[in-house]
Parts: sequence; structure tokens; C-alpha cells
Amino acid sequence: MPEFKSTREGYGDALVELGTTNPGVVVVCADLTTSTGSEKFARQFPSRFVEVGVAEQNLAGISAGLALSGKTVFMASYAAFSPGRNYDFIRTQICYSNANVKLIGSHAGFSSGPDGATHQMLEDVAMMRVLPNTTVIAPCDYWETKKAVEAAANLPGPVYIRLCREATPTLTKRTSAFSIGTWQILQTGTDICILAHGPVLAQALAACEQLAEHAISAQVVNASTIKPLDKPLLVELAKHFKLLVVVEEHQQAGGLGGAVCELLAGVQPTRVLLLGANNVFGESGTYSELLAKHSLDKHGIAQAVLKFRSTV
Repeated sequence: MPEFKSTREGYGDALVELGTTNPGVVVVCADLTTSTGSEKFARQFPSRFVEVGVAEQNLAGISAGLALSGKTVFMASYAAFSPGRNYDFIRTQICYSNANVKLIGSHAGFSSGPDGATHQMLEDVAMMRVLPNTTVIAPCDYWETKKAVEAAANLPGPVYIRLCREATPTLTKRTSAFSIGTWQILQTGTDICILAHGPVLAQALAACEQLAEHAISAQVVNASTIKPLDKPLLVELAKHFKLLVVVEEHQQAGGLGGAVCELLAGVQPTRVLLLGANNVFGESGTYSELLAKHSLDKHGIAQAVLKFRSTV
């Protein structure tokens, strides 16, 4: 059985390791120190931790200033609040300045569950990937988050890392390879290829068993780097498979699916099925209920693929 841990835990543990080895790492938070996983760093390195309170624009402005003074800055809040509330400051003070700030958007997707639509950020990938100078990463589990945080710290410039609240299955290992801009094939198949990012990747893998019952062999790719895409692998997948399926806890518009279609349209056009929120806001419910409603649990993914294949 896989171990269950949240991606925000991976962020918190990675921060402490970074703080130990890199005295230039500073963490800035907006009144969500415990919720975002930043509290371990705050306790161990209080002189390198800044609490700005409920002031997300200040969060971005202070982070930009620290970065432009030579620090490697991690700024953390819920994704609904950052980039949700401070987008102009992120755009102008961080990205336009190419400041060395790592933006942590926690509780993204449906993982804030009962908190409802205001806290369920389904548009953040679209917001962040269009900004020049940015890198966008959505790790699938605890271990990949730790690697993503370390890789972000070593990459100059703005990086957005999308995290979730729920404890979800660990799909990778401590020793698994990770490199920004490189995707991983987690399961091979011959008929269709599923691309997913974040913890919902576990549902995509589970859906393969149901698809196999219908004689459909599915390949599954961990597309955790959304910007830059793994262009060589994506083009190769589009050449090999007649159907790509993108699964993400995000609006169907503007997320990984949009990025995939934008790239392939001019290089290797192919059919792409997008699974995610379809032009709607979230609502209160458990994480599992919300995934099921939006065809993002294993049953919904399998049924959506079967229905799509029957119409083409």
C-alpha cells in the first residue's frame, strides 16, 4: 500500500533542509504559516522568516524586495489568495523584475473541500503560465514536491509551485528522478495516453485498471512541469497515440490542457480530451465528492474516455 502524505508536507520538510544548507533562503508567509507547511522553517530559522499577516500584496512586494537584495525567497499562501489577490504585484514586482521568488500556491484545486468556491483555486495555472520569466510546477506527491522545491531554489527567477491540502498516495520514491521540464512515464500503454499533474495523477493511474477491462491500454505520464512543457516527449506522444487525455484539478481552459493544445496545434495536431472543471466555480464538499462530480476520480476518468472514444 502506498504511503499517504500531502504535497504541502513535502514543501515544509524541504524548506527546513534548504534552510540548513543555504543561509540565503528566506520564507515569507501571509497568516497561513501552519496551513501552508511553513511552520517548521519558522521555528528553526525565525530570523529568516517574515509574517506579513493577511496582506497578500505586501507578501509579493516584500518578497520581491528581499529577492532583489540577493535572497532566495519562498512566499506562501493559499493559491486562491496568491496569485488570486495579488496578481498585479506578482506580475509587476516579481515577474517583470525577474526576481528570485518561489511562489507557493497551497490548497489548490478541490483540496480545500468544505471551504467552497472562494477557496478552491481552479484558475491559477492559467494565470501564472502566461507570465513571462515564470516556471510552473505541480508536483504529484510528497517526494516530488521535495525535489521540486530544491530544484526551484537552484533555478534563478520566479517559480510557481502548486500544492494541495489533502494527504494523497505517494506515487514516486525518494530516489525517483526529477528535473524541471522533463516528464516521467509512470505506466506504459498502447492505445491512449493520459497526461496529469498534481495528486489527481493517482486517480489517472487507478482509472487504467477500469479501462483495461474494456481492452484499452492506457499510458500515464506525470506532466508535473507545466511551463516549460516537455516538448520532445509531448510531440512524440502525439505522433504515437491517436488520443491524449489531460486530467487536472483546474479549469479545462488555460491549464495544462490548454498548453498542450497550443503547442501541438502548430507541430503535431491530435485529438485531446480535457478533463477538469468545465467553466464552473467549485462548491463545498469532500475532496472525493468533488473529484467525482467533475469526472476526476478513477471512475469518472474511465467513463469519460469510453464515452469520448465511442463518439469519434
